[in-house]
Amino acid sequence: MAEILYFARLAESLGIKSETIDLSAECETVADLVGLLRARGEPFDSTFDGTTRVLVAINQEMSEAEADINNSDEIAFFPPVTGG
Repeated sequence: MAEILYFARLAESLGIKSETIDLSAECETVADLVGLLRARGEPFDSTFDGTTRVLVAINQEMSEAEADINNSDEIAFFPPVTGG
């Protein structure tokens, strides 16, 4: 089972910080996972609708939507951060 983590405003808008998901054979990439999450409806649909940038890390390495995922992965979603 994949461990899904949500940080900062994402955790606030979704009302959860983490969950465990059994990725099906059809859920092979980050983009597939985002589609699965959006299919849940609100608040997932609006959080991942693409109007606000969301970054992703797989096993603590920055990744892209096309990156492959599997059930042994930790997948973290978070907003862009700025320093100063």
